[in-house]
Amino acid sequence: MFTGIITDIGSVKSVEQRGDTRFMIRTLYDADTIDLGASICCSGACLTVIDKGRDGDAFWFAVDASAETLSKTTLGDWQSETPINLERALKVGDELGGHIVSGHVDGVGAVVESYPEGDSVRWVFEVPDPIAPFVAPKGSIAVNGVSLTVNEVEGNRFGVNIIPHTADHTTFGTLKVGDKVNLEVDPLARYVARLLELKG
Repeated sequence: MFTGIITDIGSVKSVEQRGDTRFMIRTLYDADTIDLGASICCSGACLTVIDKGRDGDAFWFAVDASAETLSKTTLGDWQSETPINLERALKVGDELGGHIVSGHVDGVGAVVESYPEGDSVRWVFEVPDPIAPFVAPKGSIAVNGVSLTVNEVEGNRFGVNIIPHTADHTTFGTLKVGDKVNLEVDPLARYVARLLELKG
């Protein structure tokens, strides 16, 4: 479980095609503090650490992604040097600064607009039709693992404001129009929708 508060911007060190696809990811996290089998949210996708190490002063960890994961997320587009938002799993007693994020990507969206608005930047995303009903004004959504508040919704598009601090400490600083993003809707929205469905 995660909160959508990014604690490191990592990058892809290498991509290796095996039965699954193995990604080695550079990080500022001390590899000695990462357990094998631990979950790390990588740009919105919860992945399991299967190896770790260091090259000089630099740390890295490795994860495997199945064909299913590659087809349902942006991971299939990752290549060497791709920047990645990283968040380690919550511990009991940690501050819940964003919202509950599971690391299970609901769909892949796309950036359709980006423009300055005061000191921040307004970003507009287009979402797949199946998850559009779960996106609500003033609700929460995770975009590439970042917990954000939705400003407005128009059809299958929604907008958010990114303040300079968020841009500096996430991959929003390198995002551009046309880029694809991993989206996870607020899990509460899914539960409410399911209850309404069962009630007919």
